[in-house]
Amino acid sequence: MRFKINGRTYRTNVRPNQTLLELLREDLGLTGTKHGCELGECGACTVLIGGKPRLSCLTLASEVRSFEIGTVEGLAPDCKLHVLQQAFAETGAVQCGYCTPGMLMSGLALLQTTSNPSEREIREALSGNICRCSGYNKIIEAVRLASLRKESTQHHLQIGESHSGQRSAPWSMDEEREHRMPKEFSVIGRPIPKVGVESKLTGQAKYTDDLSFPNMLYGKILRSTHSHAKIVSISKDRAMSLDGVRAIITAEDLPIKYGIMPTSEDERAFALRKVRYFGEPVAAVAADSPDIAQKALEYIDVKYEPLQSVNSIEEALSKNSASIHEDGECSNNIHKTVSLEFGDVEQGFKEADYTREDTFFYEGSNHVALEEHSAIASYGADGKLTEWSSTQVPHYLQRTLCKVLGLQASKVRVIVPEVGGGFGGKSDIFSHELVAAKLSMLCSQPVKITCTREEVFYLHRGRHPTLMRLKTGFKGDGRISALHLKALLDGGAYGSYGVATTYYVGALQTATYKIPNYKYEGLRVYTNKPPCGPKRGHGTPQPRFAIECQIDKASEDLGIDPVEIRRRNLVNPFSTSVNYLRITSCGLQECIEKVLSASEFQKKRGHLGQGNGIGFAVSSYISGAGLPIFWNNMPHSSAEVRIDRDGKATVYSMATDIGQGSDSVLSFIVAEALGLDVSDVSIVSADTDLTPVDLGSYSSRVTFMAGNAVLEAAKNVRELLFEVASREIGVPQSDLVSREGRIYFRDDPSKGIDWTQAVRKAESQFGALVGTGSYKPPNLAGPYKGSGVGPSPAYSFSACVAEVRCNSSTGHVEVKNVWLAHDLGRSINPLLAEGQIEGSVVMALGEALMEEHTFKDGMHKSPSMLGYKTPTPLEVPEIHPIIVESIDPEGPFGAKEVGQGPLLPVVPAIANAIHDALGIRIDQVPITPNKILTALTDKLKGGTGRVGPNSFPQVEFKEALKVDPPKIFS
Repeated sequence: MRFKINGRTYRTNVRPNQTLLELLREDLGLTGTKHGCELGECGACTVLIGGKPRLSCLTLASEVRSFEIGTVEGLAPDCKLHVLQQAFAETGAVQCGYCTPGMLMSGLALLQTTSNPSEREIREALSGNICRCSGYNKIIEAVRLASLRKESTQHHLQIGESHSGQRSAPWSMDEEREHRMPKEFSVIGRPIPKVGVESKLTGQAKYTDDLSFPNMLYGKILRSTHSHAKIVSISKDRAMSLDGVRAIITAEDLPIKYGIMPTSEDERAFALRKVRYFGEPVAAVAADSPDIAQKALEYIDVKYEPLQSVNSIEEALSKNSASIHEDGECSNNIHKTVSLEFGDVEQGFKEADYTREDTFFYEGSNHVALEEHSAIASYGADGKLTEWSSTQVPHYLQRTLCKVLGLQASKVRVIVPEVGGGFGGKSDIFSHELVAAKLSMLCSQPVKITCTREEVFYLHRGRHPTLMRLKTGFKGDGRISALHLKALLDGGAYGSYGVATTYYVGALQTATYKIPNYKYEGLRVYTNKPPCGPKRGHGTPQPRFAIECQIDKASEDLGIDPVEIRRRNLVNPFSTSVNYLRITSCGLQECIEKVLSASEFQKKRGHLGQGNGIGFAVSSYISGAGLPIFWNNMPHSSAEVRIDRDGKATVYSMATDIGQGSDSVLSFIVAEALGLDVSDVSIVSADTDLTPVDLGSYSSRVTFMAGNAVLEAAKNVRELLFEVASREIGVPQSDLVSREGRIYFRDDPSKGIDWTQAVRKAESQFGALVGTGSYKPPNLAGPYKGSGVGPSPAYSFSACVAEVRCNSSTGHVEVKNVWLAHDLGRSINPLLAEGQIEGSVVMALGEALMEEHTFKDGMHKSPSMLGYKTPTPLEVPEIHPIIVESIDPEGPFGAKEVGQGPLLPVVPAIANAIHDALGIRIDQVPITPNKILTALTDKLKGGTGRVGPNSFPQVEFKEALKVDPPKIFS
């Protein structure tokens, strides 16, 4: 058949059932069009067919051979960005970039047919395209900007055309922001487009599943059809006899246990003797094609003996429940218990004038990164394994591959291509990564395994469902005298990050509020569901929801303004909490003032009329963990900066860019330190052969930790250049400045030397110009067991106001506005920082109102993007990000985190706003229409108007470890 794609004619054979997406990606190599959901729900595969947007995953190739087809690769044929692509770059609309090709095609279709579209028209045009990174508002802004440019230049947008007009600054460059930009910097604080954004805008960026190698095989994994069962037998002879099947492996081939946390290495690549959750890997096939591999799975005969399934926290704790793990202390389905007391909680409650006790439940949710998990392994004749994987933790993946396969680290190389979102969902080690490697070793051919969307839901590692009992004592003026938090976590079938999660649920309450007496009792249970792990905020959104809702309730009972009661309890900058968390910079007070002013919260609260409400909440989060997963004294981040003879700099860092913009942040830091333009800095990242060790992109650690490492490396190589320049111009090194391609005397810029000239003189004297740097946080752990989780070199702070409109007839909640102020230390790049804030807000919106990773009899209720609801452009409110800078003394140029912290206060702010609107309390998320209607019905009948858990299981926690508060507690 003949196809006309992007103005070019292709001739190719087409299978009767072949989709257009398969034709584009597999046969024609046009991998800019992405695969994300199989059901036409994510929009990543959107192309233009006859000028209209169509989902290529649902379109048969044979049906469209007579149409002109447009893909993202056709937008910039002459290497000049299309006006729409340019707008996406300038507004910061691109984060991980996986949704970007589909977004561009939908936006282009709108602009070709609609002159000067309204915001509503843009939202509707993009409503079939899901983004999990950006929060949509910058994407909408980009389409609007492109439409304005089209009108002003009378440029008719067609596929294949480009726009080469002057770059403008659509990033709302108002006077306040202009005033806020630090004059002492040339790069830091500037809204510069993301490094390498062009490749994501043109379809040239390669994600793992976009890669293909000669002689490559395709792997598929057979997964359990029971949530809990003995494996009686596995017969693979019939499958092995199929033509094109090259290998089949089971647990006997990969018997070694592993786990991301060394304290709970309880997983294997395949289930051994029994399965513990529906979807657990049982066997795998490598074959010449995906179709043959899938057919072989159907021919593998597994016989099971079903066992009693444990489906909830209550069932796990029951004395009559089945044991999921039979060995050691886990035979009672309890994975981890924590019991810590700081100060004298009993005395604190005695001193309280008012005590409140509430129970809350926070449902589990999935990351739903648009890129499905994928890995390609290639085992060479030299005995070296190379694996390409969409992972957030290349270092830990390398370690695990070595452990499970019995290889030395020098024989394992992990490369991370572009990653289409992570949010913590790719920070664990997954079976398919190990299986692909083993199959490649057996077949001596490259093997690719890309998981389906349903498989991704069963891989999970998302938010822990958490039941919480919170008791807080208050003085008459609203000051907290004691707080006791009990939490039960549903951890699923394996440990994952669960040990750390259990601690995190209790660790950070004291980083926001001064709590003189604090007790935390936490318990994580095993259940017959996919393992839970870290999702954006890792263990902290659940208790933040509980404490912020309870403080609102207490403020009402005490007759104290909800803002004022929080002000009276805020931590102080440069203080130490009762559980030994060291607070450095803290801009929380400023966050509160700015968000209140922008939202007019005090004026609106209680005065918006029935069905309309406004809510408030605050929070804090870490800038990287104080201790590594595998405890040692080595650096957490290391980096190199090399200067070439043409004066350009290359940064080498293993930190992984998962869309949060870490490659850009590290490049900006180096450019500032060396006085170069950002275009003169390139980065090599996430390759265990080429880059020094970095522990990974998790816990919001990259800006602070990898940032400090690259800053040190840049300074070290700069010293060599300053030594040469000092001699050349006759001034001390301490008086030199590097900026705009020159090294010059601070007090007399006319005295200087060209940067490239200095580079050549320095290389002549010192040889290759390479600076190295590393970062290890100070010893922050407290004097008690369990103090390794919670300490961080710096904490970020957030304040949020949410405004809602509630329909009392349907229970529908519309979030109209969210104002979020975030203290990030110093903004390395406000354009990227705002994108992170907006993305966090929208992910929190999903958790607050719609997202549920729930099960029935061990089976996921909705393992697809059709059933699992996430926000679209139509549900997203106006988001007003406010950047607050506290300039942390230990962060690179004063920076702290902005990746995860902004999510935390949004969910309770929405819950508090619903109370203001309807006078009801929903103490269980997500807050669905059914819960709203149930609460309203209860209120009409004279009840409390509350929906949430009414009881907390009788659990005997172990005796609390009592810890005296630090002497400098303040």
